[in-house]
Amino acid sequence: MSSKDLAMPIAIKANQLGKCFALYRQPSDRLKQLLWGRFKKYTKDFWALQNICFEIHAGEIVGIVGRNGAGKSTLLQLLCGTLKPSNGTLQVTGRVAALLELGAGFNPDFTGRENVYMNAAILGLQRHEIDERMQSIIDFAEIGEFIDQPVRTYSSGMFMRLAFSVATSSDPDILIIDEALSVGDGAFARKSFERIMSLKERGKTILFCSHAMYQVEALCSRALWLENGSIKMDDSSANVTSAYQASLIESTPLQSEGILATHLVDKDKKKISSAAQFTSIHAYTENSSGKHLQAVSKKSTVTIELSFIADTQLPNPVLALGINDASGRTIASATSKNDGFSFTIKPDGSGLVRVSFPKIALLKGKYFITLFLICEHAIHIYDQATNYLSLEVSQDGLEQGVVSLEHVWQA
Repeated sequence: MSSKDLAMPIAIKANQLGKCFALYRQPSDRLKQLLWGRFKKYTKDFWALQNICFEIHAGEIVGIVGRNGAGKSTLLQLLCGTLKPSNGTLQVTGRVAALLELGAGFNPDFTGRENVYMNAAILGLQRHEIDERMQSIIDFAEIGEFIDQPVRTYSSGMFMRLAFSVATSSDPDILIIDEALSVGDGAFARKSFERIMSLKERGKTILFCSHAMYQVEALCSRALWLENGSIKMDDSSANVTSAYQASLIESTPLQSEGILATHLVDKDKKKISSAAQFTSIHAYTENSSGKHLQAVSKKSTVTIELSFIADTQLPNPVLALGINDASGRTIASATSKNDGFSFTIKPDGSGLVRVSFPKIALLKGKYFITLFLICEHAIHIYDQATNYLSLEVSQDGLEQGVVSLEHVWQA
């Protein structure tokens, strides 16, 4: 934490925070506990969180990582006030907006306008403040005349857009994001991402819970790692994500190959459902091509051609890739932004970028390559091809490990 952060007031402070849930072995035990609980206990205590201590200063961007069941969601609900602590203390200073289950508090029989008033009031806005922001909330959500219709008549997209617009229009001091940095599809996903980034630039406190370690490291300066209901590590995001990823080495092996998040677009038809989208992916080595490649360690060059179509009204997207081993561990990654590589897009929005790995340093084994199209900040994902390429590497020598590092022997 920098000296600047230390000079800022504390936005969130947890001291010996804990949350315990009562588990019943069978449904009838609920009634038994109600009737005879003072004589006998019919529940089993489950501590979702125990002895949680941390301070977050105003303006900090903090990531929260951990496996499923580690206690992340419970902590976020405590911070939002939807759960009460079982012990310890929690101090939250300022207006909180949470992007958890968007629209969870909406009444389906109320109109969109009525739900805006109700939810904005819950977030702490006064009636006159809601009146002042109503039109901007409607415009941002792109609801139009449906604002005065019951929300049960809304599509899921309209529902999510309105809920997101209300939550982020409340001018929160603290923003809590669970997994998604943006909602909706295409242009609205980009717009919602920009709204969140603007809150970051204005110095708002942000808690970002995600399984995407790259996004945690890119967005956050600090991260908390939860394990079995306790804080296992509290450090810089780079250190925490590195340690957390190392702990996942024994995770379940990859079961699938060639999964594409969105269908490849026919670039001649110019149909695009996002700000940028892959149109084709082609990979080859000296003696193989297609989605399943063969290479020889320290001899073969692996080349990947990425064709895409992008919105010419937006900054050029960033191309990125990650190489995983069979256990899912990230071995290496590369981004055009990090490498300072610039490229041009044709007037029709189409582009082609090649990336090559000369004399690839990977040692024998099977690897999977995931391709990404992301925004100019290298955070928000437009399109991705998960495990789209497989790479079988052989080698001539007896070196062990994952990569062959350049080295020099001297006597």
